[in-house]
Amino acid sequence: MKGAGGKSGQRQPMSLQRRLLTYVLICAPLVWTIALAVSSVRARAEVNELFDSEMIRLARQVQATLVGLQPTQQVLAPPPLSGEADLEDLALAVWNAQGQLLLVDREGVQLPRQPDRSGFVEMTLDGEDWRVYYLQAPRGEWLIAAGQKAHERDELVLNLVGSQLLPWFMVLPVLLLALAWAVRQALAPVRAVAQELSARGSDDLRPVALEPAPAEIAPLLRAMNGLFERVQGTLARERRFTADAAHELRTPLAVLAAQWEVMQGADAEPERRAAAVKLGAGITRMSRLVEQMLGLARLDATEALPRTKPLDWPALVEQAMGDVLPLAERRSIELSASWPQAPAVPPLWLADADLMGTLLRNLLDNAVRYAPPVSTVLLRIEPDRLCVENDGAPLSPAQLQRLGERFQRIDGQAESGSGLGVSIARRIATLHGLVLTHRARDDGQGVVAELLQGPTLA
Repeated sequence: MKGAGGKSGQRQPMSLQRRLLTYVLICAPLVWTIALAVSSVRARAEVNELFDSEMIRLARQVQATLVGLQPTQQVLAPPPLSGEADLEDLALAVWNAQGQLLLVDREGVQLPRQPDRSGFVEMTLDGEDWRVYYLQAPRGEWLIAAGQKAHERDELVLNLVGSQLLPWFMVLPVLLLALAWAVRQALAPVRAVAQELSARGSDDLRPVALEPAPAEIAPLLRAMNGLFERVQGTLARERRFTADAAHELRTPLAVLAAQWEVMQGADAEPERRAAAVKLGAGITRMSRLVEQMLGLARLDATEALPRTKPLDWPALVEQAMGDVLPLAERRSIELSASWPQAPAVPPLWLADADLMGTLLRNLLDNAVRYAPPVSTVLLRIEPDRLCVENDGAPLSPAQLQRLGERFQRIDGQAESGSGLGVSIARRIATLHGLVLTHRARDDGQGVVAELLQGPTLA
């Protein structure tokens, strides 16, 4: 119950579609509000420019009619109303040089005389905001003031913006629904890929088609196809290992069982000892076969080397030759090594010392096993390569072509083996970016295993 409760209490991740819809539903009204604010500011600027121009024109027209006007403190009669403009929001006043009021167009609110002002002035009269334009006469003989309440302009701005708000508010839900539909349609390829993958069987590792998919999810699909390919390769290696193990272990196990029956049924001690010797040899061969198969399986599963460093060639060669020495002594094979002349040095390869030791041991072991008795196996180390050669019979083109195939051994060999040594060596060489090849010596005799640095991509 605790586990079930903990699992049910976990927060479910938000789907991509819901995430996109959330962002769209938040961003669309936000951007719309910002656009509305900008439109209001621009509309107010246009309205101010319009009314300011009218106030300037009015003041200049009044100035043009003031020639010969006497100080009568005349109040102009209001003209008949026209349109929706409120004339109570406008005011006009004229003073002479002595400060006497010459002309006023309304009673009540009086525009103040400010002889030191010229141009537009923001002020508050009777608790209301006004915008007043002062026009000085060329010689100071009079001062004209034309004013307008700020409320009139605000009302016009609100009317202009309001006329745009209603259509926007009516269209906004439709716009959001259209965006939601567009997001769902845009994510349709993702749902199609998900449905295709969920309908596949556990062993269906076919690549996902890239052509109908949009460019945004194409990298994801390529990565998935690469993963499918790697998993398919891993499964193929496991199946091949299982099949090889079943095939190759059948015969040694049958031989061991037969030797065990012989030893169990032997009456004489010499016969029992001979059967025991053969049984021990079979167990040794079986152990070596299993060890090589497991080593090859580990190498097949390795895609990158865990650690690399410069090789200690003297220690590496000494260890590999020491491991092969018992077999060489039994077959009367002389092991020798040649080193590059100073100031030349062995190859400066960065490698895994353990794996390179396994590679060198397998090359030497193969050279000793397939060399004629009472001969020499030479390990030749040069500045750019490593060669292991023996005095065996040259390999035919067909044998060279099949060399390295798993569980393939050259016919006519008396020594036991599993046919995995060259496969293991080549796999280790590939992991290090090296190339392992086999050929005859320059004189056309013997067999040479040559290890070189592989080509590098520019």
